[in-house]
Amino acid sequence: MSSIVYDYGGGLYINLTNRCPCACEFCIKNFTDGLGSADTLLLEKEPTVDEVLSELKKRDVGAYDEVVFCGYGEPTERLDDLLQISRAIKTDFDVKIRINTIGLANLRFGEDVTPRMDGVIDAVNVSMNEADAEKYTALCHPEFGPAAYDAMLDFIAKVKKHVPVVTCSVVSGSLSRESIEICAAKAAELGIGFRVR
Repeated sequence: MSSIVYDYGGGLYINLTNRCPCACEFCIKNFTDGLGSADTLLLEKEPTVDEVLSELKKRDVGAYDEVVFCGYGEPTERLDDLLQISRAIKTDFDVKIRINTIGLANLRFGEDVTPRMDGVIDAVNVSMNEADAEKYTALCHPEFGPAAYDAMLDFIAKVKKHVPVVTCSVVSGSLSRESIEICAAKAAELGIGFRVR
């Protein structure tokens, strides 16, 4: 049975969708069905907001370090639902909320959606994934083409005005040491955190 909510590390993770505008070659869903306490994150159907909230009621949400929107898809594909769930969590619990994202929500919706995260989302981790548009397109295969890379960088610049903690990341085995160094420098220029995962 598909997991809507699962434990991973010290966090409680919410799996909203398997939809994603990228097809990253390193994506974990290419290698395993499950992660953490989830046997499978491959959803038969997307959970409703009420179904997610019902699953959360079965957990001691306040006991977790954070609640993270991250499954086998891009959580901002369901941005309205994500924010509704986040507000409900904030009403009942003093817990940090993070989104793991590829940073293409503004491109997807054709507008800057980052102000909507203000006061609701505490942290965002953006998958930068490569050092330039050509390499990013070859590795991540975004449906938007090479324009996705600059859109992702622009998203980072905008979201940090509304979310307290913004970090970008790359996957160590997927790019060269030189690319990692360039990505780290870009993160520094953007004034955000950087990590290799």
